[in-house]
Amino acid sequence: MSIREASRVFSLHRKTVEKMLANATPQGYTRQRPPNRPKLEPFAGAIQAILQSDLQVPRKQRHTVKRIFERLRDEHGFDGSYSTVKVYVREHRRQVGEMFVPLTHPPGHAQCDFGEALAVISGVERKVHVFVLDLPHSDGCFVKAYPGETTEAFLDGHVSAFAFLGGVPQSILYDNTKLAVARILGNRRRQRTRAFTELQSHYLFEDRFGRPGKGNDKGKVEGMVGYVRRNSMVPVPRVESFDRLNARLEGWCLQRMNAQLRGHTESIGQRMERDLEVLLPLPRGRYEACDQQPSRVSSLSLVRYRSNDYSVPVAYGHREVLVKGYVHEVVISCGAEVIATHPRSYEQDDFVFDPLHYLPLLERKTGALDQAAPLAGWDLPYDYGVLRLRLEARMGHQGKREFVRVLRLMEEFPQQQVHDAVKEALQLGALGFDSVKHLLLCRIERKAPRLGLNLDLYPHLPQVRVQTTRSGDYLSLLPGRRP
Repeated sequence: MSIREASRVFSLHRKTVEKMLANATPQGYTRQRPPNRPKLEPFAGAIQAILQSDLQVPRKQRHTVKRIFERLRDEHGFDGSYSTVKVYVREHRRQVGEMFVPLTHPPGHAQCDFGEALAVISGVERKVHVFVLDLPHSDGCFVKAYPGETTEAFLDGHVSAFAFLGGVPQSILYDNTKLAVARILGNRRRQRTRAFTELQSHYLFEDRFGRPGKGNDKGKVEGMVGYVRRNSMVPVPRVESFDRLNARLEGWCLQRMNAQLRGHTESIGQRMERDLEVLLPLPRGRYEACDQQPSRVSSLSLVRYRSNDYSVPVAYGHREVLVKGYVHEVVISCGAEVIATHPRSYEQDDFVFDPLHYLPLLERKTGALDQAAPLAGWDLPYDYGVLRLRLEARMGHQGKREFVRVLRLMEEFPQQQVHDAVKEALQLGALGFDSVKHLLLCRIERKAPRLGLNLDLYPHLPQVRVQTTRSGDYLSLLPGRRP
């Protein structure tokens, strides 16, 4: 059958029959020239300017097609349709969309980042910062949660991760976090922070940094942060402490090693063995994962660290000290001596006191005893209040000083032993610093207390002599009578 005959029989155009004979399948429509948009062309420059400006703002705050259409209509007088703008923007975004090169990851190298999640710690819902170290070759990871994304958390995360792996990765890839990078010098060079330099010089791993604002440079750990949040932190964990939360996260990391991911014939644990074989050995020396800052003790015997004030003994007033900020505690040293240790506070403008630090000063300035801020939250047992009332009733203002001297026994002895001695002193009616100390030492030395105390050896104890009253003694109270 000729083409003309087939055209007549099937009622098709001759050119259509020629196309059908030349192609086994329908060729489809092919546009010969770009579409003509007479209404949109005058506004193409405005659309390009909007899309270009979007590159400088966060992704979640960029223009949608609907918002671009509204701006063209309201600000530029565009009277075309929404679909015309949608097709134009879609084609533009397809043309400028970034392309990526698939990467391969040799064993023994890691990527590191922080993420955020919610958790309930001791009944309080709070934001926690999750340190994630990922091994891209095997997809193995280590995860640990911290109260804040701080220098000490950054350092402690590395120390804990290296201990978990049993070695040190050959190199670690970071973003340009201020915890590691003090300054970007250009030409792929970075000025490291002092803390990060000390960490690197201790463990001897190589550092690598991604381009600023390019999260895809460390896409493995970026994806792992989201995976950890969706799988280990859902539902929102409810735990008593960060130690419990981190124990749960470490267990999740170990359990995940049995998983076999899509595209792999081996489990994460099996592939991770190749990572562990090429890790650098752990150094013998111990690394202190803390932030160190010099400071000076104020006239209130306080040292400021990260906007919070921590107390030190008043004997170190106005002296230079070194503050070591750990994740959960603050240690203050003067020279080679540790003078104070406090639990770490993550509040703002907080005061953390140890009442024992101020007792030597209160022994001299007893007038400030009732208004002393360090003692305001000190929850002493009830017996101490009874002891103070009896001392002040017997000795007046001197009773306050005697009470402070009793409290100072807690500087050298355990608080429970001092409390037991105070209770025994109240039962015996032997009130005073010397009697409480005597009973305390007897408890420590496991000796029976001497109930018949020699008052000459204890001049601070009040000496009271009680005589039998005679009826004639009352006559001395009459006017003109002598006793």
